[in-house]
Amino acid sequence: MKKTVVVLTGAGVSAESGIKTFRDADGLWEGHDVMEVASPEGWRKNPELVLDFYNQRRKQLLEVKPNDAHKALVELEKYYQVEIITQNVDDLHERAGSTNVTHLHGELLKVRSSAQPDYVVEWKKDLVLGDCCPQDSQLRPHIVWFGEGVPKMDKAMRIVAQADILMIIGTSMVVYPAAGLLHYAPENTPVYFIDPAPSIENGKNIQVIAENATIGVPKIVNELIFKIK
Repeated sequence: MKKTVVVLTGAGVSAESGIKTFRDADGLWEGHDVMEVASPEGWRKNPELVLDFYNQRRKQLLEVKPNDAHKALVELEKYYQVEIITQNVDDLHERAGSTNVTHLHGELLKVRSSAQPDYVVEWKKDLVLGDCCPQDSQLRPHIVWFGEGVPKMDKAMRIVAQADILMIIGTSMVVYPAAGLLHYAPENTPVYFIDPAPSIENGKNIQVIAENATIGVPKIVNELIFKIK
């Protein structure tokens, strides 16, 4: 029976594919205050701005490709049960070939009904005012905005609780509730923390790899594969 590697990924994984992240620019996301484009208040205040913002992000996503970090995690699936829990809203893990991906903060290539959160459909074109669900409610980005609940959080907790090995890649682990997932891993679970500016230090079961994802992830994946070959 394969051991389970649970992988928590953040913006640092996508950044190397060319996807810009709001944390890189003094809290601004592509020149916008995050609360203008990623909060229910921003949506109510100026839905056209919000829709245009995500239309631009969607176009950008369709122009980039998975990088070596994404690909290394796919290779790991040949030897381990790999469960990816990502804070990213892109589909680069799936495009690379990963088969078990849980999106904590939603998905950019999906939209949902403003009135019925369970009505979710795939969407790759522009979304504009007047695009509605069958019940005539405006469609909105399928993104978990600041101030909204994280529907997949309970599932993520259950996944982390089953980890034999935990990898944390490209995330500062300071944004809650996602940051709290580390505490659901079984006691003494080996943890690999891969980030060029790590927010934690080496510990008895924590190994810090202060590298970009495209360098650090293949390195650790090769180590894990070597251990069971």
